[in-house]
Amino acid sequence: MKKYFKVVLYGFIAWLVPFVTGFFFYTRDGKLNIDIFLFKTIMIIVGSITGAILLVSYFKKINEQYLKEGILIGIIWFCLNIVLDLLVLVPMSKMPILDYFAQIGLRYLMIPAMSIAIGAALANKK
Repeated sequence: MKKYFKVVLYGFIAWLVPFVTGFFFYTRDGKLNIDIFLFKTIMIIVGSITGAILLVSYFKKINEQYLKEGILIGIIWFCLNIVLDLLVLVPMSKMPILDYFAQIGLRYLMIPAMSIAIGAALANKK
């Protein structure tokens, strides 16, 4: 049970860090302070670095079934990020669901891509 708590906690942190970072680029009245493409690039970088750090930390404690762990954590984190966005970000931004998936949601596929790649690399190392 402790393992799944850690997976969910890390997934929440992977969502929270970019979410909070985004606030620094908006005015109090909700206007973006920088170019939209620069903002999206920064968010991708922040999310990727956060995810990479959390994945490395998670896999340090894993000693077997690396690929299975990579698939599992990728699916859980992907779903968790989508659900949290649908509960928090989408209502806050009043963004239509289809726009959300086109502009943000699909980018979360980086999570399972990274976690599965790490799991496969560790599995092939043995």
